[in-house]
Amino acid sequence: MTYFKPPTPPESLEETGLDQTFLIGLAAKIMNALGIMTPARLADEIKLPRPLARKLVEEMQHLSLVESHGLVSHGDIRSDIRYGLTDRGKAWAADAMLASQYVGPAPVTLQAFRDQVALQSITHEEVHRDKLEKALGKLVLPGDLIMQLGPAVNSARSVLLYGEAGNGKTSIAEALGSTLEDTLYFPHAIIVGGQMIKFYDETIHELVDRPDPETPLDPRWVACKRPVAVTGGELTLEMLDLIFDRSSRFYEAPVHLKAVGGVFVVDDFGRQVNTPQQLLNRWIVPLERGFDMLSLHTGQKFQVPFDQLVIFSTNMMPEEMADAAALRRLYFKIFVPSPTKEDYLEIFRRVCEDEKLDYPKGDIEHFYRRIYEDGNLVTSGAHPGFLVKHVEAACAFKGVPTQLTPEMLDLAWKNVAATQR
Repeated sequence: MTYFKPPTPPESLEETGLDQTFLIGLAAKIMNALGIMTPARLADEIKLPRPLARKLVEEMQHLSLVESHGLVSHGDIRSDIRYGLTDRGKAWAADAMLASQYVGPAPVTLQAFRDQVALQSITHEEVHRDKLEKALGKLVLPGDLIMQLGPAVNSARSVLLYGEAGNGKTSIAEALGSTLEDTLYFPHAIIVGGQMIKFYDETIHELVDRPDPETPLDPRWVACKRPVAVTGGELTLEMLDLIFDRSSRFYEAPVHLKAVGGVFVVDDFGRQVNTPQQLLNRWIVPLERGFDMLSLHTGQKFQVPFDQLVIFSTNMMPEEMADAAALRRLYFKIFVPSPTKEDYLEIFRRVCEDEKLDYPKGDIEHFYRRIYEDGNLVTSGAHPGFLVKHVEAACAFKGVPTQLTPEMLDLAWKNVAATQR
């Protein structure tokens, strides 16, 4: 695990890198939304050190934007003054809302974001065999696959996982993300050209305890695990640009930017509205040069880091997806094979173990021979789980204990077989 120095708290309003008028507008919007509050409460909401929040209130008082509402007791010898917006302050807040309805933590500058991402680059993380084997321990995979996956993870570049459906490609991609252990620092929001971009996303960024809790941290940043963002057939080219809400007038960072420093998984690659060729063309520069270009609605373009392991998971063969030039950008192309008979039986055994069912090895071997060998069907690592769930549902309907009898397996297969035609 690598230790990264956290962003240090600013000691003055100037050190935030933000215009004081902008900060006053943001504070006014917060106070307008939440009502009368102390400077300490404002500091918690705007995510600035308390001395700076107090300085901000003093500036607002000087401009006649706030007025005192008396002391509030904390139950001990400490007390603090409560402040509320004046009519002039409410008008200031209304004007600030016209520019952007963003109300929340103060942003960091684009340069501060770039500098921190560079400091905590995914290239610093090393994954060794024991860690990878532990992460993949619940999956039944060919032994030589580990030797292909390990270098791909440590490359921090791009990986194409391809093969038949149901053989664990998505599970592999997510397991690879779980091997990353470093603690990173991400901002709540970023400001570019006066425009707010919301960055922190609780569905992607998992908060963790800091490895160095005694070291001061700029409260505009949060400590997180390396993120793992998974997208699938819903992905479109438009989703790879900044998402601008015209009513609220601020942006949401695209999913691949939120995954910076971690893993970005494109599942079901080839099932998107846009073709694989179109999507790969969009990523040629990021995959090759390590940065992406985004645009504001004002026309301003700016560069952001593209520092992540990108994993494409597909049921298609590589040559079916794109031309040779696009495929060259995918540094590792790893075939995930369908399970052998031994692997299939082991998967079935583990499913039974998880469901606390008896594993009738002889019946399962006979079922495998009739269905896959005699029927000349390709195996799937997903089939055992599907079959057991179908048998459980059928037995519950009949009001009998769950048993994997040949008759029940055949009944379950009628549901699974529809996907094989």
